Amino acid sequence: MIGVVGGGIAGLAAAYRLQRHGHDVRVFEAADQLGGLAATYETRGDDIEKFYHHLSKSEETIVELAEELGLGDRIEWRVGTNGYYVDGVVHPLDTPWEILAYPHMSLYDKFRLGMLTQGIDVRGLVPDFDAYDDLSEYEHVTVREFVEEHTTKSVYENFVDPLLDGKYGDRKDDISAAWFLGRVRFRGERDLLRGEILGYFDGGFGVLLDALVDAVGRENIATDAPVTDLTVADGRVQSLTVGRDGKQESHDVDAAVVATMPNVLESLTGFPCEIDFQGAICGLLTMEESLLDTYWLNVAHDAPFGALVEHTNFVERERYGGDHLLYVAAYVQDSEEDLWRMDDDEVRETWLDEIESMFPDFDRSAVTECRVARNPRAAPIYERGYLDLVVPYHLDEAVGEGVYYAGMASEAQYPERSLNGGIVAGYEVADRIEASGEADDETEPESATGFEFED
Repeated sequence: MIGVVGGGIAGLAAAYRLQRHGHDVRVFEAADQLGGLAATYETRGDDIEKFYHHLSKSEETIVELAEELGLGDRIEWRVGTNGYYVDGVVHPLDTPWEILAYPHMSLYDKFRLGMLTQGIDVRGLVPDFDAYDDLSEYEHVTVREFVEEHTTKSVYENFVDPLLDGKYGDRKDDISAAWFLGRVRFRGERDLLRGEILGYFDGGFGVLLDALVDAVGRENIATDAPVTDLTVADGRVQSLTVGRDGKQESHDVDAAVVATMPNVLESLTGFPCEIDFQGAICGLLTMEESLLDTYWLNVAHDAPFGALVEHTNFVERERYGGDHLLYVAAYVQDSEEDLWRMDDDEVRETWLDEIESMFPDFDRSAVTECRVARNPRAAPIYERGYLDLVVPYHLDEAVGEGVYYAGMASEAQYPERSLNGGIVAGYEVADRIEASGEADDETEPESATGFEFED
């Protein structure tokens, strides 16, 4: 039997792929809900993600998985409109004429930035269409250094720097240009007359999660079942110890996939990871009235959030019982930051105060509900030299044969973390296990203690 530690998208994808290779698999999830960062809230209609999600055209693996699970026709490709809030004004930035009308960059700035977003280096006067193909070339360059050299200083100061500040705060000067380039590439396709093309599931990402759970088999998944120990003896993995109902249960395994944050990997195996993570506080406001005219609004000034995302300007509100749904997105770099230390009510009031100051016509009484989700390790901090810090898929040399890693610190989540990256990581370890031949497909698995696997 192969044991999978973690019931997020990476762990479930690994289990699914391993089963397709013919292996017997069990998934152990410490929380009472599957999905990790893809977990959902109920609404008056479709469920919605606690942390906002959408697909870019570049995310091919998750689309292929959806098709395998019979959900290909549930992916809807929509226009996700974007804006930038600067000096009290919302500037839409979707069409060429809206970009041309943006007042905080010159025409030359916009040309240089436009060439960069198209992957074209024009520094030598002869366009180079391949300059940005190898992201590793920019691993040790800061975003500031890169943008000022490849576009202009004004582009950095008036456009990129406020975005970095909202995302990374006081860590912004550490961030690698490879991440910046990767993010530009990741966002993918645009409709020149309307805006960016993004994908969403009819019914939300919970539809994909439920289908994946059903494919793996709910009888093969245990929730409220934290793995407390991973035993390695004679150079290879032997067993997992799982806490359940106040008891510790031991399960012999042929291989173990740790599909969690690296701090869990370290607690189980001693393998250290030097990647720093940032926390996220994501609010979902249920409102009687719309706030924005756009889907995604980046905020340029020092606000207690980096972006406002009005989901029902992307997916029609009729799917949510007619409510308007707005995400408030904030990142924190340190657990001592004021916002992280606030309780949910304090966070809500801080956010609403700021929204009122930005939008004088906003009526906070129109907010009927505010739900706040927190995750202390929502995303890696993609500092210079990040690739040197990723955790290998196969930890045979560092820990023991049969130990694999598919969590957020894997290479699949570079240069930007995503659900697609989680699926890629799960597949990568599953294919390595299959290639190694170390798991015995013919062995009928037995629980050492006989506890049932239930959701």
